[in-house]
Amino acid sequence: MVRVRALLEAGGRVVLPEECLQALGLQPGDEVMLEVDGGRIAIVPAQDALRRAQDLVRQYVPAGRSLSEELIAERRDEARRG
Repeated sequence: MVRVRALLEAGGRVVLPEECLQALGLQPGDEVMLEVDGGRIAIVPAQDALRRAQDLVRQYVPAGRSLSEELIAERRDEARRG
């Protein structure tokens, strides 16, 4: 665990110390997600959050099945039926 002190700046800005950026594998300009849970804020790289969401969905949707393709096909069928 990396634990460092940082200051809250004007406008609610917090500059993440280099140790934190390195621990998360982040570079300036990377997108992150903020998760507020009780009295804590977690900073999660957006790619990690996306991967967790995909893993969650994959528990209910078998590999090889594309929900987006199914939805598009349904919409096309509805449009043809008019």
